[in-house]
Amino acid sequence: MQRIVYLERDALVADVRRPDFAHTWTEYAKTAPGEVVERLAGANIAIINKCPLPAAAVDLLPELKMVAVAATGTNIVDLDACRARGIVVSNIRGYAEQTVPEHVFALLLALSRNLIAWRASLQAGRWQQSEQFCLFDHPIRDLHGATLGLIGAGSLGSGVARLAEAFGMRVLRAERKGATVVRPGYTAFATVLREADAISLHCPLSDETRNLIAVDELQAMKSSALLINTGRGGLVDEAALIRALREGWIAGAGFDVLTTEPPPADHPMLAPELLALPNFLLTPHVAWASRPAMQTLADQLIDNIEAFVAGTPRNRVV
Repeated sequence: MQRIVYLERDALVADVRRPDFAHTWTEYAKTAPGEVVERLAGANIAIINKCPLPAAAVDLLPELKMVAVAATGTNIVDLDACRARGIVVSNIRGYAEQTVPEHVFALLLALSRNLIAWRASLQAGRWQQSEQFCLFDHPIRDLHGATLGLIGAGSLGSGVARLAEAFGMRVLRAERKGATVVRPGYTAFATVLREADAISLHCPLSDETRNLIAVDELQAMKSSALLINTGRGGLVDEAALIRALREGWIAGAGFDVLTTEPPPADHPMLAPELLALPNFLLTPHVAWASRPAMQTLADQLIDNIEAFVAGTPRNRVV
């Protein structure tokens, strides 16, 4: 009899079927970090999303055999501690290959075609006052013929590349920052920064990628370039991004993630004057959250658990 504890059920809007083996199932709508050890006491399988599982917690959970992460990112789990204990950690893969790229292009299209600024013009009565059939208040740029730089070439980056090519964009896949050798099919990181009309981030957050885009990188980009981040908030130095937008280092940014989620009310990226900018779009970490994608995630989550219990773990990180 496996004991399964789901710590953050409200983080997923989908039908989560029960595994096809003998088990007990306990779920909580949400869990605070200080409640993790108490709630996982005696559990064999933990289902988590964004609730941290540090080494100190792992050490206090002797019955734990598997951590099923209901997401792709696993930076919230101390993988070394799990590895040392022989705890299997599995994540979710491939479920957002359509929905995240579509969100990326929603941001790209809105920014390149200046949709927010056009709406403001209409609200101000500019069209009604026009002496001709249209307005030329704001510049509009086509994606066709533009260069898209991709940082991160996994399933999501590849999905973005497919859409970009369908739009007639030139796609550059960036080599790792600081790499001395550029792999076939990739372009040097510095070259991508310099040549791209838009850059989209799709790499995991780690010590190596934290603040991957900071002052130097933003200043190396074209002043006409757009920066899209649907990956992780920590990939970008947020203070540097705010300066870049206010001082015109880049043309605009579309973000779906922040370093702290949910953000506090006084988070600088939520400053009213920043959110009022027509060239900055922020969405609340929903690029992944179409209903079909969430159902695929839920199904894969249980597939991972059933595979582990059957002795054939899948989607293993550890």
